[in-house]
Amino acid sequence: MASLFCLLYAVCWALRPCCSVSSPEWFQNISTNLFSFPGDVNLGGLFPINQQLDNVTLISEPNSIKCESLNENGLGLALVMKYAVDEINGKQDLLPGVKLGYRIYDTCKHPSIIVKPTISFLTEKTSNALAVECNYTDYETSISAVIGPYTSEMVSVIGKLLGFFLMPQISYGATSDKFSDNLLYPSFFRTVPSDKWQVDAMVHLMNKFNWTWVAVIGSEEEYGQRGVQLFSKVAENMSVCVAYQALIPVYSDPEGAITTIIENIKTTQVKVVIVFALQDAAVSFFKQVIKNNLTGVWIASSSWAIQNQLITLPNIKNVGTIIGFVDKLDTLDLLTNYTEALFTKMSQERENKHNPVQTSGYPDNPCPQCWNLSPANVTLVNDRGVRRLGFAVYSAVYSAAQAIRTLLECDSAACKWEPNKKIYPWKLLEVMRNITVNISGTILEFDENGNPNVGYNLIQWIWNSSDVSLKTVGSYYQSQLSINTSLFEWYTSDSMVPLSTCSAQCADGQVRRVKGFHSCCYDCIDCLPGTYQANPEDIQCTKCPDRKWSGLRSTNCTSPIFEILEWDSSDALKIILSVLLLLICQVSVSIVLLIHRGTPLVEASGGALTFLALLSLMGACLSLFLFLGQPRDVLCRLQLPLITIFQTLALSIILSISLQIFLVTEFPKKVAPHLHTLRGPGSWLFVLTCCAVQAALCGWFVQNEPSLSEYVAKMDITFQRTFLPCPVSPDKLAVMQGLNGAMALVSFMSTFMAVKPHHQYNLARDITFSTLIYCVIWVIFIPVYTGLTTNILTVSKSKSIVHVYFTLAGNLGLVVAYYFPKCYLLFKSPDSNTPEHFCTFLEGVPPTPPQEEPQSPPAK
Repeated sequence: MASLFCLLYAVCWALRPCCSVSSPEWFQNISTNLFSFPGDVNLGGLFPINQQLDNVTLISEPNSIKCESLNENGLGLALVMKYAVDEINGKQDLLPGVKLGYRIYDTCKHPSIIVKPTISFLTEKTSNALAVECNYTDYETSISAVIGPYTSEMVSVIGKLLGFFLMPQISYGATSDKFSDNLLYPSFFRTVPSDKWQVDAMVHLMNKFNWTWVAVIGSEEEYGQRGVQLFSKVAENMSVCVAYQALIPVYSDPEGAITTIIENIKTTQVKVVIVFALQDAAVSFFKQVIKNNLTGVWIASSSWAIQNQLITLPNIKNVGTIIGFVDKLDTLDLLTNYTEALFTKMSQERENKHNPVQTSGYPDNPCPQCWNLSPANVTLVNDRGVRRLGFAVYSAVYSAAQAIRTLLECDSAACKWEPNKKIYPWKLLEVMRNITVNISGTILEFDENGNPNVGYNLIQWIWNSSDVSLKTVGSYYQSQLSINTSLFEWYTSDSMVPLSTCSAQCADGQVRRVKGFHSCCYDCIDCLPGTYQANPEDIQCTKCPDRKWSGLRSTNCTSPIFEILEWDSSDALKIILSVLLLLICQVSVSIVLLIHRGTPLVEASGGALTFLALLSLMGACLSLFLFLGQPRDVLCRLQLPLITIFQTLALSIILSISLQIFLVTEFPKKVAPHLHTLRGPGSWLFVLTCCAVQAALCGWFVQNEPSLSEYVAKMDITFQRTFLPCPVSPDKLAVMQGLNGAMALVSFMSTFMAVKPHHQYNLARDITFSTLIYCVIWVIFIPVYTGLTTNILTVSKSKSIVHVYFTLAGNLGLVVAYYFPKCYLLFKSPDSNTPEHFCTFLEGVPPTPPQEEPQSPPAK
């Protein structure tokens, strides 16, 4: 069959004077290079020549996107651009003496692909490099204007970049109304009407047939998203209720989303669905529509209204009535003849070159297999979609050429052109804004936003016995919709216009709110947290009673649920393990010091007080268990006081020793006679005083802080579930813990500059490092603790856990920095545990720095 088809084409080509319109002479001089042709002035073309084999959701490398599946429609449109340029060069009446060139690239319908050719368009003409300039006024780009791209999604990627260089961009398919903003897209033009007018025409059609209850579906990219948003906005102002709206994924597998969309269409019971989608998304959608045997009235946007891929879908006739809008564009009579001549010339060149060298490098040659095109492939330009958009591409090229003609001040004989003449894109843009193009009798003009004076034809798909035909049933131009209702054929059970009015059941937890002036049209409003739907017919959500709360879309309110740190929870187990490990360290240190009790090292470290300090640190660790389990009033009263007063006891003992060291090193002569008193009753009295102050603060805390029961009773219930901690106000925590921090800071300051006794154990060093660590830990605690305010459900739990771990960290710092060095000395250097190594701290002997030590003892 294929060979017979080729033979028929060859015969027709041989007999073309009788088979078709005679071909112009310039057909003989056309180039067979499909995608590039050097000229005096060059245009850039962006076409979806290929498409991805699979959807890519993650780009791992810059070249990881493979565009290897040929898109025949995109290739056909690229051929139209070549045809327009060849015609302009061949006729020489528009640009006499100036050769127009082109560079055509593939967009692959992917944002990552289109950026590369766009950057190449912006390179400097002479150097072919993209220069970074402070002023691009005298910057001549290698391309003077860009034709394309096809979709709004692609324009949104490169439109602002081209606008920065003020390079004219003329799209033949991007219809999103956002590009009408000439502040954001100052160099954008198009030869197809804006979706603003298409949406207006659709809403007028809804009103014409009294369809007030509709669904709108779009493709999940710029064209579909803007179309859905715009339709919903305009429909609301025209008393048309949008029952349901959704988007079809285009960069991932759409099957799951389409299944959900179809189920929702069935649920809302709409009879009219507007499908504002790209061709591929529409194909995927209608495959599922056919599979689910869903019927209705389908309103097609211009992107797919006459695409062969949909028209030829198996069983497409079973979906019901399809009405679509198509751009009101002319046809290109010579396009088929031109394509035949081009493919014939390519076939002849192949015969002359038995092993042709093909340029297969992507993106310069986006279609290596196109070398094998022959007259049998002329159907590339006979596709309905190519024929519809072909004139839009043709008009875009001629608009750019007309602007170049005006800029070069051409007449019928010649242009003011010199080889070194520069064409700046911003100057060409100024001309573009004011041109009028006569294209084979069709006058094309652009308004101040770059939109053309083009309207729509309203068509209906007519199901014949063997194929589908398209019938024009109306038109739209300048806000006027004209239709002939007698021409419509309704594929319904009674062959009458279907009804589609408002009636949809709201889900549980939603109430009805009337939309506009029509009581039959309403929105389903979610009941917000704190409110609920009391009855199915309610039009307003009911507020929850006191001490109860509800979630989003609730039908009842519930009492709050309080979570706690259960003993068997993962967080509790971590805390228990940490406490036990620290207790093991403390008990081990206590055993070591107990074994060596009475030795100079233990006596210098505080004697009995050092064991009391260790016991207090153990008590602080054990007090942390009060954070676990079900909180009670008594436990919450004891939680913070016990933790802080145990730390106070340990820090007051360390402070007492620090002050002794300070007095001994700074005032040795005055202190020595009273050292026994300072180390004995004085130390105990000092420790008792510090603990009494902290005890007073604890009493203040217990007296003024509300009990757990009072805290819960006064709690503002704005949640269904939260963590229940013991009530601790930040100011009281700051005061109580601040006293401990102050004692640690004074200890540090007392020992930091103390003179190190020569050939003696440096007790001041242990205190300096331990108190420094303690202070740093609690300084870090402040921003961490106060910064936990993001989520009411977790902030209280996080604060409790942070308090526990910082307490453990401070406790560990004291044990490691103060007690571990002493244990190390007892194990590694037991011979140093002698009175001579602690005489300064035990007997008040003035310390002798190394530099003051005499070279030899005096003779006696």
